[in-house]
Amino acid sequence: MKWKFDFIRFSFLMIFILIIASWMFIINVEKADFFNLFSNKNIFHAKKFLRDLTGIGNKNPAFKDVEAWKNALQLTYKTLVMSIMAIGFAAIGMIITVIPAARNAADSTLTMSNKWYNWILFGVIRCLYIFSRAVPELIWAMIIVFIFKPGILPGAIALALHNFGILGKLCAEVVEDLDLKPIRNLSSSGASTGQILIYGVLPMVTPKFITFILYRWEVIIRTTIVVGFVGAGGLGQQFKLSMSWFHYTEVALLLICYILLVILADLLSEGLRRVFQ
Repeated sequence: MKWKFDFIRFSFLMIFILIIASWMFIINVEKADFFNLFSNKNIFHAKKFLRDLTGIGNKNPAFKDVEAWKNALQLTYKTLVMSIMAIGFAAIGMIITVIPAARNAADSTLTMSNKWYNWILFGVIRCLYIFSRAVPELIWAMIIVFIFKPGILPGAIALALHNFGILGKLCAEVVEDLDLKPIRNLSSSGASTGQILIYGVLPMVTPKFITFILYRWEVIIRTTIVVGFVGAGGLGQQFKLSMSWFHYTEVALLLICYILLVILADLLSEGLRRVFQ
């Protein structure tokens, strides 16, 4: 009987072995003790931090300060603007490059246009996608802040650069998975390359493109606070400053605004996806 390699079972087995080996290393080599997390000292500091965060015993917490609320809401608005700019930049870059980055466009089965530079464009753009998404948003932000002054623009560019590669790869795969029968019908009817793209490709890919763009926008909203740590503006920058100054009620206020912003983004994204599906 011929033995057949089962990749899925092998993968689950390797995952199980890695999990067991990791825990054995943590317990036997690192001598980690889970119960030490609940020592009296740690519990005391946790209670103190939660009291400071909620403003218990604080005569002037940020929750009661109108100016603190105004500042937090302004920062929330700037964070929202940063996320919209970021997804806008990333989406524009993806739309410009996604067709040449699709394999079926490179081999001319999509556009019915066999050009000598198709595979060169395919390779260059795919390398750009890999490079842009391989560098984390925080690293992009640290680099760009040295070029621009601190603010929401460097944060938006950093987030856009990282998400450009992710959006490009996802949407290029959407193009590669298209049903080519309508494309061939248009080509046999004498349609040009531009007409094939507008009337054949665009209507089929638009719903999935919008879904991926909205999904990445949700992720960007959650990442804005991270790039803000390196001076990219918005809630993240103020969050870092408040933590450094031990203004814990301000931290709590910023977290409340941030959570409300994430909830709003999720609701908007879900509603828009339903409209375009």
